[in-house]
Amino acid sequence: MNLAAIQHELQARRLDAWLFYDHHRRDAIAYRILGLPEEGLATRRWFYLIPAHGEPRKLVHRIESGALEGLPGERIEYSRWEELAGGMRKLVAGAGGRRIAMQYSPGNALPAVGLVDAGTIEQVRALGVEVASSCDLISRFDATWTGEMLASHRAAGHIVHRAIHDAFAYVGAQLNADRPINEYGLQQWLVARMESEGMTVEGEAPIVGVNEHAGDPHYQPSESGSRKIAKGDLLLLDVFGRMKAPGSAYYDVTWMGYCVREKEKTVPARMHELFAVARDARDAGIALVLHAANEGRVLRGYEVDRAVRGVVEAAGLGAYFVHRTGHSLGREVHASGANLDDFETHDEREILPLTGFTIEPGIYCPKGEPLGVRTEINIYMGEHGPEVTGPRQAEIVMI
Repeated sequence: MNLAAIQHELQARRLDAWLFYDHHRRDAIAYRILGLPEEGLATRRWFYLIPAHGEPRKLVHRIESGALEGLPGERIEYSRWEELAGGMRKLVAGAGGRRIAMQYSPGNALPAVGLVDAGTIEQVRALGVEVASSCDLISRFDATWTGEMLASHRAAGHIVHRAIHDAFAYVGAQLNADRPINEYGLQQWLVARMESEGMTVEGEAPIVGVNEHAGDPHYQPSESGSRKIAKGDLLLLDVFGRMKAPGSAYYDVTWMGYCVREKEKTVPARMHELFAVARDARDAGIALVLHAANEGRVLRGYEVDRAVRGVVEAAGLGAYFVHRTGHSLGREVHASGANLDDFETHDEREILPLTGFTIEPGIYCPKGEPLGVRTEINIYMGEHGPEVTGPRQAEIVMI
């Protein structure tokens, strides 16, 4: 935990304190920011208050009095509920003011931030303070990248793009040898390839989908019933992962390929048309990010979504772009910084320096057609400006 930096940010944002709270490890963000162990008991409530000025204070249950061990500040203990109430009064009194940030999102507009339950918010408000959202503080202290994270992101990107290139070649070779592979088989081939080069794929595996499955944004092929990849198919590869070293940053991109039929010279016109719209929408988002940086102005997540979505809507395809434009990227594939979203949520968070995110417009099964397209790139907001950290797909790859 960087206490001095947190207090400086609180002062800059005119916040009197940041109050952290957890029960049963519901708030992983708090553990990361405070530098607490990821393992251990958390069966009783704890609170940790960092004031804008002065020493922090902690409130812990007596049977888990070591819950915040190692963090600076006076320790207040409780057992009975009356002691808890009194401890909270003493804790908040130490804030020296009336505006306290918590992991709270008004109206639950940003669910990833709204981690404190309503009852606890009520308890704090009853002490006569205003509860403000910690959303921008989270971006500053949980979503920013270190130099090591950036290096790991670049290393993962090199592996991912080689794997995508080789996956297209592998599919082509299998088809030409009349040994077609199915979606699940190609997914597992990708996973094995990435893991063999030092990457890890946690949770869901890369998305591999053809035709109507490419039109399902979160399709996951299964071992049984997976569709064979055949000539004439449109193939989507959404490939993400990170290096195995702890604290590495994710890399997450989507590329499209077309399995050419005999004597075909080009990608079918409709596929080309839809991909061109998605590509141009992606590039409009990139252009806005670069333009804002050149002007030195603050850019917020919803603004990029509007720019990207506007291109798709202008093409008459807005109804088929059914998710936000992009998400924060970091130690998690969906990290805790600003998302590019004015669709699923209205994300007013600042896109901060030293953070990463994706831009990934998609057009899914327009007018019942059995296909979908998506293109996805990663941007890092570096010290010298925004950087697209890998190649941009300009046309559908012919396989």
